[in-house]
Amino acid sequence: MKATSSLPLCVAALFAAGLALHSGTAEAGRVRVHGAAAGPEGRAAGTVTAGQNERGAYARGRHVAGDRQGNVQGGSHAAVAGAAGGQAQREGSFSRNADGSAARAGSMSAHGAQGGTLASSGSVTRGADGQLDGSRSTSATGRNGNSYAGSTQVADGSVTHTATCSNAAGETIACRGH
Repeated sequence: MKATSSLPLCVAALFAAGLALHSGTAEAGRVRVHGAAAGPEGRAAGTVTAGQNERGAYARGRHVAGDRQGNVQGGSHAAVAGAAGGQAQREGSFSRNADGSAARAGSMSAHGAQGGTLASSGSVTRGADGQLDGSRSTSATGRNGNSYAGSTQVADGSVTHTATCSNAAGETIACRGH
């Protein structure tokens, strides 16, 4: 077994759980599936949980895999849908390598039942020499149409942040707290 083979299994199980929850035929309750395997090339494990009740439904999963050389990678995914129509999702991944380098990335998005939206994504890497680099971008739109777009960069020990806010007509307005 290859160490990365748990990823497709975890994603497939999460997708299937999400389909079952949104099909309208699933009953209220919770289901959890876990699997693990070890072989000459490494180990892998994954878990998927899904459930629903009168307030909404959710599905989430996570996986991790490592090889015999000390490299590890993994990730997680989640989605939720409220009974009133709001929904959100997030996903993330990480890796740690035997040479000391590492990386982490993630994103999320949400849509409110009354029209607001939010999206954010970012990543950070650490080189084998300890150098950190990363970025994050965030955008949001309120139900009234005002919006925010911001970005943060970390490189060579310095941090740079930019932000722009606009009203519903697309005109630039002051961002609160900036």
